[in-house]
Amino acid sequence: MTRQHWLKTEDCNLDDLLRVLDDHTDPSDYPTAARIEQEVVVYDSGSVREALAAGRGGEIQEEIYRALADGPGIVVLTGAFEDDVVDRATDAFNDLILQQREDGIKSGDHFAKPGANDRVWNALEKLAVEHPDVFVDYYDNDMLALAATSWLGPGYQVTSQLNVVNPGGAGQTVHRDYHLGFQSPDVSSQFASPIHKMSAMLTLQGAVAHVDMPVESGPTLYLPHSQKYELGYLAYWRPEFQDYFVAHHIQLPLAKGDAVFFNPALFHAAGTNRTNDIRRMANLLQVSSPFGRAMETVDRRRMSEALYPTLLDRLESGLTQERVDRVVAASAEGYAFPTNLDRDQPVDGMAPPTQADLVRDALAQRMTSEQLGKTLAGLEDRQQTR
Repeated sequence: MTRQHWLKTEDCNLDDLLRVLDDHTDPSDYPTAARIEQEVVVYDSGSVREALAAGRGGEIQEEIYRALADGPGIVVLTGAFEDDVVDRATDAFNDLILQQREDGIKSGDHFAKPGANDRVWNALEKLAVEHPDVFVDYYDNDMLALAATSWLGPGYQVTSQLNVVNPGGAGQTVHRDYHLGFQSPDVSSQFASPIHKMSAMLTLQGAVAHVDMPVESGPTLYLPHSQKYELGYLAYWRPEFQDYFVAHHIQLPLAKGDAVFFNPALFHAAGTNRTNDIRRMANLLQVSSPFGRAMETVDRRRMSEALYPTLLDRLESGLTQERVDRVVAASAEGYAFPTNLDRDQPVDGMAPPTQADLVRDALAQRMTSEQLGKTLAGLEDRQQTR
């Protein structure tokens, strides 16, 4: 019997990709967008916020989802983060980089050698624990929440890796991202074709520009619409596809505070920093569906306890519940499973309370930090097997 639902490397054909790339971004599909630039849907965050305030959130979510799934696979939100918030986070990230150097840690990434650039893995947890006030202001961001919920729905899980490409830093080869994007073709070919489609639905890739990024500084290269090529997880390893990407990619400059979000199946690669004076700093965001596995291990109880006093203070100062919820969504576990259902029973519904539910309840009741700690410890204990 022919294995019709399994993809084979030998079936990868550049002409098939080119037919996919014949698609063009139709501006009429994105009425809220400021413009279409090199096939990419670009939104002005100020205009998006006005539309959200006017009750058009559902329409904008539909646009973003359409762009990521059936359109170019990428959206840019200009001015998503305020300059002063970005600057404070940049200072905090530089502190983390300095601490790593003093500790003798040389962090490499998937492509660069250790020490060539500056990488802070699990920058999410490290920022929350070391600089909770900065974390709250940074992740109280409506554009991040909008993009994440548009693609993944509620309960999403943020992870973050700070990446600095120093002057002269080399770029990457074309690739797709996590999950199947981090597997070899031999491994990926063992999964039926529906898994190839599903892999891209489980994460949202993003990046926040912490400095102005002209093209010569090497902002990410993209091949719009390439996420729709079914064999892409097998194809990007092949020389003819890599050569085509080098010759036909697009590259958008970014300003400090801009955010870009893209489908992880989009063909992309970091560019080479050809400047002598720009440390290209980006906070790379990998946002995971609650139904998938995130790439990094994050201690969300530790983060929640570290952030709680700041969140209490901000509530007393008038921070709205909506803004608090964004921070909780970016830090606490938003999904109830896996758990031990003998001990963590779904008494009032189909699922027991999540860690995020407990943090929100604690804030509403103005629990002390000690009370929250006991509450989260109790949840952690109930979730363990005996």
